[in-house]
Amino acid sequence: MYVATDISDWKSVDALVATTVARFSRLDAMVNNAAIYTSTNLIETSPEQWSRVIGVNLTGFFYCCKRAAMQMLDQAPVNDVRGRMINISSQHGMVACPGDLPYSVSKGGIVQMTRQIAVDHADDLIACNDIAPGKIITGKPGVANDPDALDYSRRRTPWPRLGAPSDVAGAALFLASDMASYVTGINLMVDGGWMAG
Repeated sequence: MYVATDISDWKSVDALVATTVARFSRLDAMVNNAAIYTSTNLIETSPEQWSRVIGVNLTGFFYCCKRAAMQMLDQAPVNDVRGRMINISSQHGMVACPGDLPYSVSKGGIVQMTRQIAVDHADDLIACNDIAPGKIITGKPGVANDPDALDYSRRRTPWPRLGAPSDVAGAALFLASDMASYVTGINLMVDGGWMAG
């Protein structure tokens, strides 16, 4: 089921969760995976660019987590878990993203938000984790496919290939499953060893 949603708008997020619950009777997992970027440093970033990136990448995740938690608190646990939240951050939540201040700051905020939610809602049986992808080849246009940037990523990543969307999806499936019933508050690197080296 597809529901168009602007996660930077609370009413849109509220409608998404309400529609989901109307269809499936509960919300077992919320995967927050929306992001925009500007490719601008501190001086180059306009107030409008800052507001838009933070609005989607950070405030949007806050709205999604908040609305998910509101629903999860109102439903019975299944296998000792009321629900799971999975936030997609980035390796750039831990190390700077050269030339993109708003993106890097927003991803760092997601990492900390995840920890805070995990601690605050453990007693409620709500798990919250994040996945920090490295270089994932998604096919999206722009700076992400710059040949020099791709060459750097290949040289910088210890694993002999760059990531694919299925790598991130597999990590999300694990965190959404009963195999991760005692996992909360982690920042799971899916980066081919980038941050290890």
